[in-house]
Amino acid sequence: MLEIFNTPYNPKETEDKIYQIWEKSGFFNPDNLPKRKKRSFTIVVPPPNVTGSLHMGHALNAAIQDIIIRKKRMEGYRALWLPGTDHAGIATQNVIERELKKQGLSRHDFGREKFLEKVWKWKEKYGNIILEQFKKLGSSMDFSRTRFTMDAEYQKSVSEAFLHYYKKGLLYKAERVINWCIKDQTSISDLEIEYREEKTKLYFIRYPLLDNNRKYIVVATTRPETMLGDSAVAVNPKDRRYKNIIGKNLILPIKNRKIPIIADDEIDMTFGTGAVKVTPAHDLLDARIGEKNHLSIYKIIGPLGKMTEEAGTLCSGKKTAECRELVVKKLHQEDLIEKIEDYNHNVALCYRCGSVIEPLPSLQWFLKMDELAKKAIKAVKSGKIKFYPKQWEKIYFNWLNNVRDWNVSRQIWWGHKIPIEGETDVLDTWFSSALWPFATLGWPQKTADMKNFYPTQVLSTARDIINLWVSRMIFSGLEFTNKIPFSDIIIHGTILTKEGKRMSKSLGTGIDPLELIEKYGADALRFGLIWQSLGNQDIHWSEEHVLAGKKFCNKIWNASRFVLQNVNLKLKIKNSKLQLKNKNLTNADKKILNGLKKATKEVSGLIDKYEFGHALHKLYDFFWHEYADIYIETAKHQLRRSEEVGAPTEASELAKSTQNVLLKVHLRLLKLLHPFLPFITEEIWSAFNKKKLLLIESWPD
Repeated sequence: MLEIFNTPYNPKETEDKIYQIWEKSGFFNPDNLPKRKKRSFTIVVPPPNVTGSLHMGHALNAAIQDIIIRKKRMEGYRALWLPGTDHAGIATQNVIERELKKQGLSRHDFGREKFLEKVWKWKEKYGNIILEQFKKLGSSMDFSRTRFTMDAEYQKSVSEAFLHYYKKGLLYKAERVINWCIKDQTSISDLEIEYREEKTKLYFIRYPLLDNNRKYIVVATTRPETMLGDSAVAVNPKDRRYKNIIGKNLILPIKNRKIPIIADDEIDMTFGTGAVKVTPAHDLLDARIGEKNHLSIYKIIGPLGKMTEEAGTLCSGKKTAECRELVVKKLHQEDLIEKIEDYNHNVALCYRCGSVIEPLPSLQWFLKMDELAKKAIKAVKSGKIKFYPKQWEKIYFNWLNNVRDWNVSRQIWWGHKIPIEGETDVLDTWFSSALWPFATLGWPQKTADMKNFYPTQVLSTARDIINLWVSRMIFSGLEFTNKIPFSDIIIHGTILTKEGKRMSKSLGTGIDPLELIEKYGADALRFGLIWQSLGNQDIHWSEEHVLAGKKFCNKIWNASRFVLQNVNLKLKIKNSKLQLKNKNLTNADKKILNGLKKATKEVSGLIDKYEFGHALHKLYDFFWHEYADIYIETAKHQLRRSEEVGAPTEASELAKSTQNVLLKVHLRLLKLLHPFLPFITEEIWSAFNKKKLLLIESWPD
C-alpha cells in the first residue's frame, strides 16, 4: 500500500475520490450504519437560502457540525445530519424580479401563477448549488433526507401550524404600525431591519401654545415632513422643564391643528430638547404612545413612500424627501425654525434589499407572543436548553422579555400562502423555518424519523439569528411537540476581515471558501477555520492559518509513509487495540503512550464541550511535536538499534515493540484527527486498512 505515498499529498486528486467513496457507502444515512449500540444523535443544518452560495460563515458552521457528527458516528450513535434549504421569500422573489427587470418586465406582467412557475424553474436549476458546495467541504450530511421549506409535505406542516395557532386564538388580524419596505412592497419584522449611520440634520421646530402663540415649545426631529401627521407633543413626566405645561394644547404648524402636550415615561429626556413630536401612524414608539393616550391617527405617507392627501396640499403626492424641503421652507417663512444642527442618525433599512423602511399602518396577521415567550424563557432558565458560550443567553432573554406580537404576514407572492379563505398574503419566511427541527422529520405525521431522531441534540448557528430563528424554533417545538427541539445551542464566532470589518461580497471584502479549497484543499481550509475558532471570539481572518493547515497535512502524510514503511501490517490488528507488553517498552514508548492517553481524553472532552479550536490546537501540538518530532525520531533509533543488538530474540522484541507502538499511536491519531481533517485521514487509513472506512471506525476511548 506504499504506492499512494510515492508522491506528495495532493488534495485535488484525493478529495473528490474520497467523497464519492463515502457517498457510495451510504453511511451518511444512519439507517445504513453497522449495528449501533447507542441511540440516535441528530443535527439539522441551518437551512441556507436557495439564492445563496457558500460563504465563510457557512464553511465555519458546516465544519463545526461535521466535527460533532463524525465523532458521534464513530462513537456508535445513529448519527443523522439532515440538510436542506430555505425558500427565502423576499430574497428569492427579488432575484427573479431583477432578471425580469433586465427585460423591461415585472411580475405583474405575468400574474401570480405564471410568476411562481418561473420561480420554481429557477429553484430547480440553481436552488441546490449550495448543497453541492457543502460536499466540497467534506460535509457528511444525509442527502437522501434533504428537505426544502416549500416541499409539498413541508407546506402541509406550515398550514397545520398556522391553523393550530388560529384555532387556539393566538393569531389575529389587525391594523397596526409595521415596518414597510418601499421597494419590496411588504411588511417586515423588527428583527429584519439593519441600521446604517448617515449624516443628516436635526431640526428644532417651534410649536406655539394655543392660549399664547407668543410662547412655544421646541421639539427636535430628523423628519420634519412627518409633523404633518402629528397628534401630540410628548415629554417625560420626570422632566422638570415641562412640568407646568403638561396637559396644555399647542398649535401644530402648517396644519394649524390643536394638539395636546402629554407625558410618557418612554420619552428620552436627553434627546434634543426633551420634547418630541408624536406621529402615531409613522413611528413604532409613537404608535405605542398614541395607543396609550388615545391619540388620533393621520396617515400622511402611503405604501409607495409618497405623501397622501391627508398630508395636505403642500405635499400631497410628493416623495418624503421633497416634502421635507417644502416643510422646512414653510417653517422658515413663518419663523418657526429655532435652529438646524448636523446630526448622525441611524437609518432603518430592509436587510434583504437595503431600501429605507417606512413605518406605516397596515392590516396584517399577528401572532400573540406572551404565552409562547414564557415557554421559551422557561426552557433555557430550567437548564433543559443550554447556550455555548453561556453569554448569548442575555440576547435571548432580552428579546423574549420585551417581545411584541409577531407580524407573520407578508405581501409577496413566493412563500407559504396563508391557509384561510380569501387571503393572498404569504407567511413570514421565519414562520416556516421555525418548524425546521421537526417538520423536516415529518411532523405532524407520526413518522419513523420523528420517533427515531427527534428531539435533535445540537444546533450550531450565528448570533445574528438568535431571535429571528433560534428562539422561534424553541417555542414552536414546545408548542407543537411538547418537547424541546434541541438541548445545546452553539453560537460560533463571526468571521471578519483581518482589519476586523464584516466580510461583504459587494464591497469586495468577502472571501470565497471554494477558492481556498481549490488552492489548499478542503482539509486545510477546515483547519484554518477551526484553528481560529476559540470560544466566543470573532475571527479576524488570516489565510496563513489555511497554509499552516496544508503544511500540517503534509506532516501527517510524511509521518504516515514512515510508519507504513516500518511496521508489519500482517500483525493481527483490530481497531488499533494492540497488546503491548510493558516489559518490552522503552521510556520513550511509555512517554508517548501516556501522552496519547492524555491527549485522547483532553481532545474528546474539548469536542464535547464544543471547544473545537482548543481541541485542534491540542491535537496539532501532540502530533507535530511530541509524536512526529520526538517519538518518530526516537523510533528510528530504536529500529536501527534492534538491528545492531546481538541476541536475535532481543532484537526482534525491540523491533516488534517499536512497530506496535508506532502503529497504535498513529492509527489512534488518525481517528482523533478524522473529524477535523476527514479527507487526508481517510486516504491514509485506506493504506493501513482496506476493509473498513475510517468514517465508521470506533472512536478511541
